[in-house]
Amino acid sequence: MRVTRLPRDPGPAAWNRLLPDPPPPERLEHAIAADWLVIGAGFAGLTAARRLRQLHPGEDIVVLEASRVADGPAGRNSGFMIDLPHDLSSSDYGGAVDHDRAQIEDNRQAIAFAQAAQQDYEMPAEALVLSGKTNAAASDGGHQHNVDFANHLSALGEPCEMLDAHQMRQMTGTAFYQSGLYTPGTAMLQPAMYIRGMADGLRHQGVQIFEFSPVLALDRHGTWVARTPKGRVTAPKVVLAVNGHLNSFGKLRGRLMHVFTYASMTRALTPDEVKRLGGQPTWGATPSDPMGSTIRRISGLGGDRIVVRNRFTFDPSMEVSEARIARVGRDHDRSFAARFPMLKGVQMEHRWGGRLCLSWNNVQVVGEIEDQLYSACCQNGLGTARGTLAGILAAELASGIASPALDRALGSAPPRRLPPAPLASIGANLRLRWSERRAGREL
Repeated sequence: MRVTRLPRDPGPAAWNRLLPDPPPPERLEHAIAADWLVIGAGFAGLTAARRLRQLHPGEDIVVLEASRVADGPAGRNSGFMIDLPHDLSSSDYGGAVDHDRAQIEDNRQAIAFAQAAQQDYEMPAEALVLSGKTNAAASDGGHQHNVDFANHLSALGEPCEMLDAHQMRQMTGTAFYQSGLYTPGTAMLQPAMYIRGMADGLRHQGVQIFEFSPVLALDRHGTWVARTPKGRVTAPKVVLAVNGHLNSFGKLRGRLMHVFTYASMTRALTPDEVKRLGGQPTWGATPSDPMGSTIRRISGLGGDRIVVRNRFTFDPSMEVSEARIARVGRDHDRSFAARFPMLKGVQMEHRWGGRLCLSWNNVQVVGEIEDQLYSACCQNGLGTARGTLAGILAAELASGIASPALDRALGSAPPRRLPPAPLASIGANLRLRWSERRAGREL
């Protein structure tokens, strides 16, 4: 396997920029041997390393990361670790009842694993808070999506609370929303703080993590050999936790969809601006229509800020231009101005894009894809919960440990083949644009 192309992450990983500078990176610049190699230091990769350390306390574990920890996709997401069904291809996130019950069980296993890591590694409280989230509706159509999803949750026996316009204003400070649907089980993350906390905790447990050490070749010569620009790791078992970058290793080509989503973060608000805004100091709102705007207000290290996330583009090249970031940023500014007119003049300090990997039939790629080579990939836009679960399951599969969650993963159909490349790109982007227009005021 020769990796000739590395993904590019546009713009700064803003969550990481709010934290103190990390120590200088340790690069792999020599040949080493290990019992386990994990490729990728995101949610899936670091979770796999932690689970392997739990299962094999005396063995050598190495993690290779192409960039800096928390500068890749793991440090670019919106920080919602959602316990409930959250199918981005549906109108109201829900699916079949039995499927959704299993997904809730899996997602809650991932959240519990993350909470335990936070405690064991003594991460700050801000890294992960089990605070719940709200599906925010700004239109009649959005409100109906919430009503439909609330009915679906009732059928699942899951608690939820409908919020009226007044309650939404008390929470957010803005009169933009007409209703909301609150659910209590979501964990809200400062994703870079959590990922860096995971990496630091693993280092203290003897796991070696090498940054700026992309894998350029992966071959099997009785055992696996991964080559980086200046080094080499030999290991009998390898976990690939690289999400859509799996295609670059020659796996599942023509079956994974590479999508970017985009976000902007304001500068820190002044005390006067905080007073004008009102509302609660921290909250998270996902859109009632999956194609709408996700909004977070944060208040902690880095000050009081607002994050706006919307727009999706299909990009098989796994890179986008800075001009694209600027164009989407203007959409973010319009979404921000519509919701927060009392903050006129507040500028965005950071803008960035983040890579997602989806399959047409909404399945993950968790399994043994070659002898002693395990995949924890394709998170379908839910990298925090589904990535964490994938890391757990890949480590357990490689260690011979069975579970109902692993049985479900292994029993899933493979990702459905996509149409030929030109048709896939044209069709996917047309569908995304149509869905965004249909979202209307929710965007």
